Amino acid sequence: MAFFRKKKEIPHGLWMKCPSCDKTVFTNAVEQNLNVCPECGFHMKIQGPERVKLLIDADSAEPIGEDVAPVDALHFTDKEPYEEKLKRSQAKTGQTEAAIAVRGRLGGRPVTLCVLDFGFMGGSMGVVVGERVALAADDARERRVPLLVVATSGGARMHEGALSLMQMAKTSAAIARFQETGLPYIAILADPCTGGVSASFAAQGDLTIAEPGALIGFAGPRVIEGTIRKTLPEGFQRAEFLLEHGYIDRIVKRAEMKDELGRLLDYLDPRGAEEAARKAAEEEEAARVREEEEAAAQAKAQESKGKKKGKKPKAATKKDGS
Repeated sequence: MAFFRKKKEIPHGLWMKCPSCDKTVFTNAVEQNLNVCPECGFHMKIQGPERVKLLIDADSAEPIGEDVAPVDALHFTDKEPYEEKLKRSQAKTGQTEAAIAVRGRLGGRPVTLCVLDFGFMGGSMGVVVGERVALAADDARERRVPLLVVATSGGARMHEGALSLMQMAKTSAAIARFQETGLPYIAILADPCTGGVSASFAAQGDLTIAEPGALIGFAGPRVIEGTIRKTLPEGFQRAEFLLEHGYIDRIVKRAEMKDELGRLLDYLDPRGAEEAARKAAEEEEAARVREEEEAAAQAKAQESKGKKKGKKPKAATKKDGS
């Protein structure tokens, strides 16, 4: 009968629930809004490659340290072998590790960028993550350009034991060597930034920026409350609380991050602003030359076409075959 209509099935993944406001929103709307809830502005996690696209000018990114790959040096096994976990994370994210380092341009300014991807084993820092952070710092030092690091991590990767803890000293030393140049190092902290990462290179920025609502600290609130047996203040370890208490310098929305970083780099590294202006002038001149060449080619084509139209055909001559 007509009133017994078959119920339409809603496609899987069409909707999602915001973990902050609990409102149901279109997944596509969230993705188009850079993984920020359109209802409450909560900044959800975003993949490492997307962060690179968000900050680095198109077609300017050159990878650093991609040939350095993780290994299971300790043959660690808990519920499953560490080697299997690595393979699963690599298949899931399409990345070889939790850190992506590139050299490129931000608004025309030459920079070196390293981003951590929380989707790869919680952004945990093992030997390769530490190496890529150090390589990024060394690259920025050698090229004498600003260094930017986006840190989001659960801390040191315990599957690599003491080797992972050693990365705290290694990355801190690499950052210290870079800072001897006097060039700016800007640390961008995203939700969450905890453990050994928050206690090493993420805490060494000349400027420390955080995304709204980011959880930042060495241990989590529940661990601290259980240790000191006291109730923590409202919003403790969130970016807004830390800004109020002087731990971070600024909170910047994801959509505004690239422009804000550009302004800060202009203040801290005027040479980079001059380089960006020179690059923009070169691109503008190249575009003008291309336009003139295209206009000249079109004019020549029109002239050639006009000559062909104006050319009179030769009078046919009759052969006298009689």
